[in-house]
Formats: sequence, structure tokens, C-alpha cells
Amino acid sequence: MDSSKKQQKIEQSKLHPLNKHQGRYDFDVLIKACPELKLFVQLNKFGDESINFFDPAAVKMLNKALLKHYYNINFWDIPENYLCPPIPGRADYIHHLATLLFESNQNTISKGKQITCLDIGTGANLVYPIIGTQEYDWAFIASDIDTVSIENAQKIITKNPVLKDRIELRQQKNPKQIFKGIIQQNDQITMTLCNPPFHKSAKEALAGTTRKLQNLKGSKNIKTKLNFGGQSNELWCKGGEKMFIKNMIKESKQFAKQCSWFTTLVSKKDNLPAIYDALKRVNAKTVKTIPMGQGNKVSRIVAWSFV
Repeated sequence: MDSSKKQQKIEQSKLHPLNKHQGRYDFDVLIKACPELKLFVQLNKFGDESINFFDPAAVKMLNKALLKHYYNINFWDIPENYLCPPIPGRADYIHHLATLLFESNQNTISKGKQITCLDIGTGANLVYPIIGTQEYDWAFIASDIDTVSIENAQKIITKNPVLKDRIELRQQKNPKQIFKGIIQQNDQITMTLCNPPFHKSAKEALAGTTRKLQNLKGSKNIKTKLNFGGQSNELWCKGGEKMFIKNMIKESKQFAKQCSWFTTLVSKKDNLPAIYDALKRVNAKTVKTIPMGQGNKVSRIVAWSFV
């Protein structure tokens, strides 16, 4: 086995054992929680109940049902053409963070409002803070540069009593900053989390989305729009994922005494050497790479600490 295949095998993993979304979706249970979902459920070519995952309305309704059944969220919606994230994958990140705290806290499960998380780029969907508050009773600061995202996230909080006084929204006024302007002088953060923009440009984002849909559909004749499932700031930034994370690492050094753990998703394995080099340059004391996997997709979390 060559080294690349060996590394890929090492990185492959299934959903976290505590993730509630193991196996196939139970549509009977989900339709009971959200009757409107029934309109979108159909039998696939294997004779199993499913939805059309290329239909934004169907995916949004599935998310509504999942959030209502598993996380007590009675109202959830996002503006048209904003990112509609897969709930199982988002839940996985939260559970891996809980395991990270468990291992660094003498194998004690860390629950309660004394745990404060900072979600960088929470989006209009607010999914990470929703899952974190409902699964572990954590408190959240959620930031974003987009005004519409902040306004929609506030609507979700206002319309769900279970989220009241659990999530504080903060808008990043300077798109060149990540922690600056968000972490305030008296804040003490347990851990940060982030799903950074993946692509380097709008053109690359469009090409990537088209290629993904073509691979899934098995057809080269698929046309798509850039904003199908994501705004520009959600999908791309100058320098892409690698540059965004390198900037995040550089800035994290300034808040070393205010945050126990900094973490980020890293979608592209080839970006890891540059990320590790950046962490070495800021003298991070502890660095951990946590493999994640959902279906055929392999990803990982990189976590670092200065204490």
C-alpha cells in the first residue's frame, strides 16, 4: 500500500458514537415531527424512502424536521440561497469537541453554561450553536460578517425559547479580521470552532459545485448557480481554506490567554502541512488532528492550544 492510500485509510472514520444521526433517516419519525416533510419523501431506485437532495426546498424541510425532532427547535428557516448545512456532519463536529474537552478535563464530560464556545462564521442557519446548546447545555458566542445572516440567526433565537440567553450574536465589521473585534477584553472562551470558506474565488466555487453535482448525478450536462446553497462569504475567500486558517492561527496567538482551545475544520488534506507550519511559527503548545467522516467524505478537525 502506497503512503497516500495508507494515510487515507487512517483518516477514514464514521460518525461519532454519540451522534444521533447514525444510519438511514427514519422518515416516519421525522414526518411525525414535521408533517410538511411528507410532501418531499419518495422512494428511490432501491425502494427506500428518501428525498431529492438536489431540491433546496426538500433539503431545507429535512433540516427543519431533524432540528425539531432531535433538538427541540420549533422554528428554523434560512433566506433563499443561503447555506443549508447537513445536520449529521455539523453534529459530528460538536461531539468531537465534547470528546476533546473530555480528554483534557481528566475524562470528565463538560456540560453546562460554564463552557463558552465561539462559532466563527455561524451563518444564517446557526446550526452549530443550536446543536451545542441542546446536546451539552453550552453557551455560545456566534459571529458572522453578513448582516442578513445575523438578522436571521436572531430570528431563530427569538422564536425558540430553548435558545433564549444561550447564544450571543456578534457581527464582524472587518472582513480581514477573525477574532479581533469579536473576542472582547473580559471574555473567557473554552473553545472556538469554524467551518472556513473552502474555495479561493467565485469561479473556483462555481466549478467545484458543478463538479460535485455532476459526480453525484453521473451527468456532464448539469448547470448550477454560485449561490445554490451558499453566499459568496460562505463559499470562498482570497487564498481559500488554507489562507483563512493560516490567518486564524496567526490571530489566535493574540488571544492565547483568553481561549483554552482553538479549532477548525480542514476539508483539504493537502493544506495540513502549511497549517502545521503556521502552528509551529506561533509556538502552539498542543496540536491535535481529529479525523471525521460522513459517507464517502473524509475531513478532519485541527485543534491547538497555547496552555
